[in-house]
Amino acid sequence: MRHHRPVVKADLSFSNPSVRAWLYQIVAITFVIGVAVYLIHNTITNLDSRGITSGFAFLDRAAGFGIVQHLIDYDQGDTYGKVFVVGLLNTLLVSVLCIVFATFIGFFVGLARLSDNWLVRKLSTFYIETFRNIPPLLQIFFWYFAVLRNLPGPRQALDAFGLMYLSNRGLSLPAPIMGEGLLAFAVAILCALVVSAGLYRYNKMHQMRTGQIRRTWPAMIVLIVALPLLAHLIFGAALHWDIPALHGFNFSGGIVLIPELAALTLALSVYTSVFIAEIIRSGIQSVPFGQHEAALSLGLPKQVTLRQVIVPQALRVIIPPLTSQYLNIVKNSSLAAAIGYPDMVSLFAGSVLNQTGQAIETIAITMSVYLLISLVISLLMNVYNRRIALVER
Repeated sequence: MRHHRPVVKADLSFSNPSVRAWLYQIVAITFVIGVAVYLIHNTITNLDSRGITSGFAFLDRAAGFGIVQHLIDYDQGDTYGKVFVVGLLNTLLVSVLCIVFATFIGFFVGLARLSDNWLVRKLSTFYIETFRNIPPLLQIFFWYFAVLRNLPGPRQALDAFGLMYLSNRGLSLPAPIMGEGLLAFAVAILCALVVSAGLYRYNKMHQMRTGQIRRTWPAMIVLIVALPLLAHLIFGAALHWDIPALHGFNFSGGIVLIPELAALTLALSVYTSVFIAEIIRSGIQSVPFGQHEAALSLGLPKQVTLRQVIVPQALRVIIPPLTSQYLNIVKNSSLAAAIGYPDMVSLFAGSVLNQTGQAIETIAITMSVYLLISLVISLLMNVYNRRIALVER
C-alpha cells in the first residue's frame, strides 16, 4: 500500500515574512529604477531645450588653450582628449611625489616620536601637532603665496653651479636627452643587478651551509659602477643634458618645476606625513614588548632589532591605515585647482567644462578617473598586505 506524502501548500499571503521581504525589495528596486529613469529623462530634456548635445564627440575638438605644464608634447591646437591625458599625467605626477615624500618623512618622524632623546621626541611631537591641525588648503596657500611667490625674479634667480636656477617662475633643471649609448647603458645596469642578486643569494646559501659571512656589497658596488662605465666608454654617452639659460625675462632650455607643483607637493607631503607618522608609531607600539626584550637578550643592536624584528611585524598593522592615507593624497590633490596647477580638476572639470558645456560627461570622466586610481592603489596595497599577513595553520 503506497503512502502519499501530504501536499504542503506554499503560504503566499502577506503574513509570511519571506513574502514580505521579497515584496519590500521589489518595491525598493522599482522605486530606485523609477527615480533613475526620471532623472535621466529630465536631464536629456533640459539638454535638448538648451541645445546642448550629449556624448563624447567633443573630445576630438581642438582645445585652443595652452597648458603651463605638460609631461607629453602639447600645443593649443591639440584636442580635448589630449588635454584629458595631460591632466591625468599631472595628477598622477603630484600623487606619486606626495606618496613618496609623505611616506619617507612620516616614517622617520614616527620613529623620532619613540626616540630616547627628549629633544628629538618633543620636536617630532611639535611637528605633528602643528601640521595636523592646519587645513591642507591653508598649507597650500602658505607655501605658494607666502614662500614660493616671494622668491626673486629670473634675473635675480638663485644659482646652483650654473646648472639649476630657483626663482618665482619655478625651479629650472637640466633636461636629459637620450644619447646613442642609452640601450647599452640600460643593459649594463640590468646585468649588474642580475649578477649582484645572484651573488647575494649564493653568499646567503654559503652562510647557511658553513656559518661564514661573506659581504656582498663591495662586489655589488663594483659591478654597478664598472659595467655602466664600460658601456659608456664603448658605446658613448647614454644621456646628454640640456642646460637652462636665461634669455630675456625667463629661462629657456631644461625642464621647469613650476611653483604650483612645488607648493602642492610640499603641502600635501607635510600634511599627510603627520598622519603616517602616527600610524608608524602606533604600529611599532603594537608589537609586544617581549619581542624587544628577546632581540636584546640575543645581543642584537637596536637598529637590527628595529629593521629585522619590529618593523616586519608592525607592517601588518601599518598597511591598512596607510592605504587610507595614500587614497587621501590622491583625493586631496584636487585642491590644486585653488592655485591653478593643471591637474584633472583644473583642466578637464574646469577649463574643458567651461568651454564645451558638457558638464555631465566631463564630471563623470573626472570622477571615474579618481575612482579608478583609488581602486588601483587599494588593490596593490591589499595584495601586499596579504603577502605579509600571518598565515594560520
